[in-house]
Amino acid sequence: MVVSSTVEEIQAPAEPKYDRKSELQAFDDTKAGVKGLVDAGVTKLPRIFIHPPENLRDIKNPTKTHFDFPLIDLEGVDEDAGIREKIVESVREASETWGFFQIVNHGVPVSMLEEMLEGIRRFNEQDTEIKKQFYSRDFTKKV
Repeated sequence: MVVSSTVEEIQAPAEPKYDRKSELQAFDDTKAGVKGLVDAGVTKLPRIFIHPPENLRDIKNPTKTHFDFPLIDLEGVDEDAGIREKIVESVREASETWGFFQIVNHGVPVSMLEEMLEGIRRFNEQDTEIKKQFYSRDFTKKV
């Protein structure tokens, strides 16, 4: 018995080409953000949030990673030029290396910090239609 076939007959049908840009645009067009996905009952993580394995090759043991991000103490910033210079250098280094940092002894009352967090919660708990007017990827806009 002789069996012959072409390569096209053996290969499984190809999955439609993934268009990340279109999927991201569709996500942006909802202007509902990730909370909108949760509110809509999405149970499967959209592909736009999944990194391909080739992008993760250099990450070593991602589930056990522990980060000690920069902590910058502002104590004495107004009292001593030398301390101020060290703090400014710490901010510069943390910004370039990490992109963020935590500040302590900044003088902002805890009550004000709590009010800001509560304001964020109130905003995010609003109806999607209200939040849509503020949604944008335009970095020239203030909100």
